[in-house]
Amino acid sequence: MEALEKLGRYSLLLYRSLRSLYEVNTYKKNLVNELLKIGYESVPIVLLTGVFTGAVMTIQTAYQLEIAFIPISVIGAITSESLLIELAAVITSLVLAGKVGARIATELGTMRVSEQIDALESMGFNSVSFLVLPRVLAGLIMFPMLYIFASISGIIGGVVAGGLSGAIPPAEFMEGAREFFYPWDVTFGILKAFVFGFVITSVSCFKGYYASGGAEGVGNSTTQATVLSCIYVLLADFVLAAVFL
Repeated sequence: MEALEKLGRYSLLLYRSLRSLYEVNTYKKNLVNELLKIGYESVPIVLLTGVFTGAVMTIQTAYQLEIAFIPISVIGAITSESLLIELAAVITSLVLAGKVGARIATELGTMRVSEQIDALESMGFNSVSFLVLPRVLAGLIMFPMLYIFASISGIIGGVVAGGLSGAIPPAEFMEGAREFFYPWDVTFGILKAFVFGFVITSVSCFKGYYASGGAEGVGNSTTQATVLSCIYVLLADFVLAAVFL
C-alpha cells in the first residue's frame, strides 16, 4: 500500500508539473539556472568519465583480442560502438545521479523542512511550477547534450590510449569506428539520455519535495534519491534495449 501511495504522489507531482508547462514566466529564470547547473557545471566530470571509459575500454578490448586472428581495427569498432550505444549514456547518467540528483533532492528537501515551500504556497506561488518543472525540463534538455560530450571524449580517450599503449594506431582505430558506425546508435543513445535525464530529475524532485524530519530527513531523502535514480536508470536501460534493439 505504501508503494502505491508513493507512486500516486509521484504521478500527481508529474501531472502538476505538466499542467504548469504554460506558466513560462514563473519558471523561466529557474530554468536558465538549472540549465547551467546541470549542463555547464557537469561538463568537466562528464568529459573525465568519457575519456577514462574510452581509454579503459580500448585497452581491455585489445587484451581480450590479443590472440584472436582478426584485424586490430575491430578494437576501434567495438570501443566506439559500445560507447555510443551503451557506456556514454549509462555511465554518465550514473555519475550524474550522484551529482545532479543528490543536489536537487538536498535543495528541495532543505526548502521543505525549513518551510520555504509552504511560504511560497501561502504567497500564492505555484511551488511545483517554480521549483520542480524547471529542474525536470533542464534534465530533459541537458542530458542528451552531455551524452554527446561523453561519446566524443570517450572516442578521443580510446584513440589516445590505443596509440600510447601501442595496442592500435589512431588511424586504424578510426577506420574500425567508421566502418561499423550506424546513425541509429547515436539516436538510441540520445533517446536513452533523454529518458535517464527525466528519471533522475523527476525522482530527485519527488524525494526532495516530500522530504520531512529535519536535517536527518533531508539526508535520507538525498540518499534515497541517488540510490533509486541509479536503480531506475538501470531498469530503464534494460527496457529500452528490449524494446528498440
